[in-house]
Amino acid sequence: MLQPESRHKGKTGIAERQVCPNCEQGELLTFFEQPAVPSNSCILFKSSEEARNYPRGDVKLGFCPVCGFIGNIAFDPRLTEYSGRYEETQSYSATFNDFHKQLVKGLVDRYSLQQKDILEIGCGKGEFLALLCDLGGNRGVGFDPGFDESREQVRTSSHIKYIKDFYSEQYSGYGGDFVCCKMTLEHIARPKQFLQMIRSTVDWKPNAVVFFQVPEANRIFRSCALEDIYYEHCSYFSPGSLRYLFESSGFEVIHLGTEYDDQYLTIEARPVKVGEEVVGVPSDLEEMKGYIDDFGQRAHERSADWLASLGKKKPQRIVLWGSGSKAVALLSLLDKEVSLDYVVDINPHRQGSYMAGTGQQIVSPEFLQAYRPDLVMAMNPIYRQEIIRDLGMLGLAPKVVTA
Repeated sequence: MLQPESRHKGKTGIAERQVCPNCEQGELLTFFEQPAVPSNSCILFKSSEEARNYPRGDVKLGFCPVCGFIGNIAFDPRLTEYSGRYEETQSYSATFNDFHKQLVKGLVDRYSLQQKDILEIGCGKGEFLALLCDLGGNRGVGFDPGFDESREQVRTSSHIKYIKDFYSEQYSGYGGDFVCCKMTLEHIARPKQFLQMIRSTVDWKPNAVVFFQVPEANRIFRSCALEDIYYEHCSYFSPGSLRYLFESSGFEVIHLGTEYDDQYLTIEARPVKVGEEVVGVPSDLEEMKGYIDDFGQRAHERSADWLASLGKKKPQRIVLWGSGSKAVALLSLLDKEVSLDYVVDINPHRQGSYMAGTGQQIVSPEFLQAYRPDLVMAMNPIYRQEIIRDLGMLGLAPKVVTA
């Protein structure tokens, strides 16, 4: 972790500066702070006490005026954990699976991924890599310390190899015709160094294509989506800052766009020879500056809106639907101000565990048949119709709102 190099007092108060890890030119200036949040939001806890006592860290978001990158100046990787009890999969949702399959089909068709070598960095439980290999008859290698070979969704075979470790320079021999990295770069504190490592990995594959997917930061800071700000995400990318990162790291951007109701930002790129890089000023730089200028005030207003729906003064039974990072972020922000005992999740591996930081129990949808909530808050609006359908199948019709 880079240490703050200087301090500056401005209209937002005391702010720390840090060299931007995305462009390595500008400085990050703090514009939003949230202390003592759970340092991991996808870990499974066996008791409410264990969940409440899990280590915490500070969020101090800084903005780079050169490339538009946003990062957590206070991030300490020693506080994070990626292990066998890290549970991030979304593959139990029909909505997500439909998206995943269409995404894979498009990539296979667009880049003729048949009988090719696929490398996935941060493969999670392996569903994406398995789809890529199955659809195109490809050979795959996936890296993730949290991979679980016992999962039914992943059929390990001779043409797919999973390595339960972080990808690093020691594995540079594992190249690929197609290198993918989904929902991982936002966990990397030094994205420029990381991408330069990837660039060296594909150096001997001049026709290789790389595909990355990250949360889309313009939406987060435009909409003041506080549920999408949490400790593990130490790096936030807008289209402009992501393009800047790739172009300045030796890649030509082929495609840059948003997916999944504009929640995800995807980029496809090819390596270029040294000296052929073309780096432009991020087109959304001024837009991002506008979003962070009053972000603190808008965050306060957003928290007040949540309290109006979930606060203890509400004499009703309320549950959140979706126990992942969004729910942890919301509950951590409101802390003891909410009147809420349970969080629902369709992932059976999460059921029976407890929410990081606040300790609510995670239950199955069937639990609601006896509990009969008055209000269900869908943590991700893209799942609202799926949730309403699942509630209806259980004979329930509570009010369903989105975070």
